[in-house]
Amino acid sequence: MLMDELQFKLEKSHQQLLSGPIVHVQVKLGTRQVSEEEKERIRMAIRQQGNLLVQSIESEPPIIPQLEDGNNLKVLTGIVRSGQTLEHDGNLLLMGDLNPGGTLLCTGDIYVLGALRGLAHAGYKGKEESIIAASLLKPTQLRISGVISRPPDEWMTGDAAMEFAYLNEGVMKIDKMTQLQRLRKLPVLFRA
Repeated sequence: MLMDELQFKLEKSHQQLLSGPIVHVQVKLGTRQVSEEEKERIRMAIRQQGNLLVQSIESEPPIIPQLEDGNNLKVLTGIVRSGQTLEHDGNLLLMGDLNPGGTLLCTGDIYVLGALRGLAHAGYKGKEESIIAASLLKPTQLRISGVISRPPDEWMTGDAAMEFAYLNEGVMKIDKMTQLQRLRKLPVLFRA
């Protein structure tokens, strides 16, 4: 496709440019990555015009999202019981329950695939964009960064929908998990 388009442009347009003196050409491919064989095909197509001399063919390095140090995901299975405290530097996925009296402390996000009925503190080193998500969100207390929230009565609706807590202008809010993409426009990347 790229080669067909290049051939068309060289053969059908810019005839004034192609019939004049030798022109040195630098081919910029943007972020498109091509092999050495493809670069040689581009050189040959341009060289066939006679007065075009390829000086270089350049591609920008691909953009790879940088992972934060605290973006590592720790996966735990089991039940955090009353009196137990689990602490993690990064994001935590608990596949189990957090019972009343149990505590989860994380510098990043907290995800509970189960019931969250204890105390969960996400972003405890000041990361205000952290969230707390659970299959069943019935906490004794939620904390995100420095904001502490006890569950108001409207949290206790009996809904079985997955929910998450987040900070909006310093105030803790609760929403359905289906709304998380509104808050997080970019995909969250984890290192296992």
